[in-house]
Amino acid sequence: MAHYAITDFGAIGDGTTLNTDAIAAAIEQCASAGGGTVVVPAGRFLTGPVRLQSRITLYLEAGAVLLFSDDFSHYPPVWTRWSGYECHGFTPLLFGSGLTQVSVKGEGCLDGQGHAWWAVNQRLRRGERYRSPQTDLLAKLNEQLIHAVATNIVEWDSQFLRPPLLQFLDCRHVKIEGVTLRNSPFWNTHLVYCQDVQVRGVRFQNPSDTPNGDGLDIDSCTNVRVSDCCFDVGDDCLCLKSGINEDGRRVGRPTENVTVTNCTMLHGHGGIVFGSENSGGIRNVTVSNCQFIGTDRGIRIKTNRMRGGYIRHLLLNNIYMEDVLCPLAINAFYRHGVDESDPLIIAEEAVPVTEKTPIVEHVRISNVTATGCRAAAGFIYGLPEMPIRDVVLSDVSIAMSRDAAEAGGEPDMVRPTLVMAGAGIYAQYAEGLELYRVQVDTRQGPALTLKETANTAIHHLSMKRLHPDTPVVAAERAKEVHIEGRQAAQHPRYLLERE
Repeated sequence: MAHYAITDFGAIGDGTTLNTDAIAAAIEQCASAGGGTVVVPAGRFLTGPVRLQSRITLYLEAGAVLLFSDDFSHYPPVWTRWSGYECHGFTPLLFGSGLTQVSVKGEGCLDGQGHAWWAVNQRLRRGERYRSPQTDLLAKLNEQLIHAVATNIVEWDSQFLRPPLLQFLDCRHVKIEGVTLRNSPFWNTHLVYCQDVQVRGVRFQNPSDTPNGDGLDIDSCTNVRVSDCCFDVGDDCLCLKSGINEDGRRVGRPTENVTVTNCTMLHGHGGIVFGSENSGGIRNVTVSNCQFIGTDRGIRIKTNRMRGGYIRHLLLNNIYMEDVLCPLAINAFYRHGVDESDPLIIAEEAVPVTEKTPIVEHVRISNVTATGCRAAAGFIYGLPEMPIRDVVLSDVSIAMSRDAAEAGGEPDMVRPTLVMAGAGIYAQYAEGLELYRVQVDTRQGPALTLKETANTAIHHLSMKRLHPDTPVVAAERAKEVHIEGRQAAQHPRYLLERE
């Protein structure tokens, strides 16, 4: 296949010359010839948005940096999916739509220079107003959707819909290999409606305070393989999604058949995350041989009463975690991205089951070791009208921090707010929970707390440090708790039940 160096089309890698037209010309020439490789050599090449075409590999050589302009006017509106909604948003910095056989490879870097975008987001979070010709145009293009959506997403009213650094929309045979993607205005890398995707050996980097600085978002995609990647970001590291609320259910495209292996997650709000935009469904996902170091949560599932859809058939195995807030969080009462004026959304009592009711079920988690955890060993929180169903933990060892000054935090963001420190596994509104050979070393309290659960099976759940006055299991309004194991037979107060 032919190679087309962007410098042959006039690109200058001095970090100040705007090379948008030169890069576009190289891509157009490559596409006109039937495809090939567009090469970015060593240097710092400033550019506006780059739009790829089919049968093209964008190759960044060692020392190459594509440095994207932070002038918002360079990014005109484009049809996209933004935070789960099909709408118009700023053009993604590196973008492809409706393509086949498209790749981004090499040892170089794509830098989104997101600081200017983040600064506007911070202004909006402080309650300040922001308006520009670009947001006025987006408001006009999205007029019908704006009036139809009630949400607490901070940027929705302003229509300052920041772009991802890289987005492929409705593409087939996608490869992303070797490159570093950093400083994204919004989500770092966003794959939407894609099929047959390989992501290998990629570094996703955002500062810890990046607003909505996810690493990789896999959104209504099928047949995806992610391997040997490193994440160090300001929000969820690797997140699976499928659209939000009515719009996601209308589209109705699940994320399915996803394999994640041999990845390292450093910092971020979650290591591997499912949701909260799951309205099209998420299913058939395997995660193996990963490390989560310093993430807020490790394995995280989040949804709420607006979403509907399902999250099911997840298999997670061979995972090591260190210094996480909560290694396992499954939350059907996630409080963000909702209409807070709707009393049914925030009601603590059961509400009628409708198409808005999410389903979380059939989750298998095995061979997990977590040390230095801060808030809770686990957090499984369903809805009173729709419990979390059929979660199995096996061969799991979780040790909480022994630091008496550790303040802990929220295992996950529910209503009402629950803050924990050094606690065990907490399960509320769960059905068919099973634990096999699980050891929990708490700083305080029991290894497992059950509240309003049904049909729980406990096989060899143990605590490393037993205390005669502390039960291993505390149950409140828990139906059908089945227990067996050596410690259960020896501890005089293994189970403490309350009505």
